[in-house]
Amino acid sequence: MGSSDCKVPAAILAIGTANPSNCIFQDDYPDFLFGVTNSEHLTDLKERFTRLCKKSSIKKRYFLLTEDILKQNPGMTSSGAASLNQRQDLATDMHPKLGFEAAIKAIGEWGESKSAISHLIFCSMSGVDMPGADAKLAKLLDLPPSINRLMLYNLGCQGSGTVLRIAKDIAENNPRARILAVWVESTCLLFQPPRGEDRVELLNSAILGDGAAAMIIGVAPPGTTGERPLFQIISASQTLIPGTGGAIGGQYREHGITVCLAREVPRLICSTLEACLVKAFSSATEGGVVSDWNSIFWVVHPGGWKVLDEVEETLGLTKERTRAARHVLEEYGNMMSATVPFILNEMRKRSTEAGKATTGDGLEFGVLLGFGPGITIETVVLHSTSSESTSRQNGS
Repeated sequence: MGSSDCKVPAAILAIGTANPSNCIFQDDYPDFLFGVTNSEHLTDLKERFTRLCKKSSIKKRYFLLTEDILKQNPGMTSSGAASLNQRQDLATDMHPKLGFEAAIKAIGEWGESKSAISHLIFCSMSGVDMPGADAKLAKLLDLPPSINRLMLYNLGCQGSGTVLRIAKDIAENNPRARILAVWVESTCLLFQPPRGEDRVELLNSAILGDGAAAMIIGVAPPGTTGERPLFQIISASQTLIPGTGGAIGGQYREHGITVCLAREVPRLICSTLEACLVKAFSSATEGGVVSDWNSIFWVVHPGGWKVLDEVEETLGLTKERTRAARHVLEEYGNMMSATVPFILNEMRKRSTEAGKATTGDGLEFGVLLGFGPGITIETVVLHSTSSESTSRQNGS
C-alpha cells in the first residue's frame, strides 16, 4: 500500500501518558467499593460484583477519587443523592492537573519549545466549566495567551479518534501548526454506589479507570526538521450507525452521569465495522483493498473484553493483533477517550524494544478505532515510521 496523495500528512510527533497515584488492584476493588459506600450488607450483590471484576480481565486501575475524598463528599457514596456540584468541583480541579502531567511528558519527548505550540485541544467526558480545562491547562503550562484553544466535552470513548481527526485537519491546513492534544478522563461523575437493579452501573464500576494522555501533532516532512514522526495520520473518518441512538448514551443527573449501554453493543459495532474499514482504506491508500486484516496493526478501543472478542471474531484477527489493547485494558481498565493513546504508546514502545522495523508492531499500515455514543465509530488509518528513527529520538 502507498499513500494516494503526495501531500505530507499530519503526524503524531510525541506521546505522553499519566495516571493518578491511587492504584487499586482488581481483586481488592469489591472490598473498596462496598466498604466506602457502606454496602457490605449487600452480600449477594457483592458476590455478583466480585465475579464481574474477575471476568473483566483487568488487573488494576487508577483513580483520582480516594477513600478520603469520598468520605469528605458523602453524597457521592449515597445512592441517588444529589452530588453533581461536588463531582463537578472535583473534576474541574483535578483534570487540568492530570492533563498537565501527560502534556509535560509529550512535550519532553517532542524536544521542541513550548512556544512553538500553536493549538491546544482538550477532550474530557466530564468537568464542564467556564473557562474550561483547556484554559486552565494552558495556564499551568505557561502557553502563550494567543494559543488557539478547543474544548471538547462528552464525546465518550470515541474521543480519541475525534481529536485526531480535528488535529489532522488543522495541521494540514496550517503546516507550521503544532497541536497539543490532551485527553483526561476520570470516574468523578460516574462513580456510583452498587445497586443490584442497574447492570450498567455495576459494569462501569468493574471496568472504568482514570488516566490522561497527550500528543504533539503536526506536519513534519522527513529530513526537514529535527522532529521525527511516530505515526502519520493518513485518513480519519466518522460513521454513525443508523438506528443505534439508544445503544450507548449518557445524561447528566443530580447524582452524576447516568450511562446507557445495551448488551448488544459489541455486535452492533461489528455489524458495520468492516464496511467502515473498507471505505477508510479505499480512500486513504492505493488499491484500497486489505486482503488480510492481520497484515495491518490494530489500535482498538477496548470498551471491554467482549468488544475485543467480537472484533477479533468478525475480522478473523489473531490474538497478536489485539495484544496491546488487551494489555492496556489489563493494566489500566477502560479510561474512555484516553485509552487509545495509551494503546498506541504501548505498541510503539514494544515495537522499539523488540527491534521491529516500524513503530506499528513491525507493520507499515494500521487502524485506530474509537467507539462512542450513537453508536459512533471513529476510523483513523495510520502509517507507522521506522523504529530506528524513534530509538534515536528517545536516545535509546
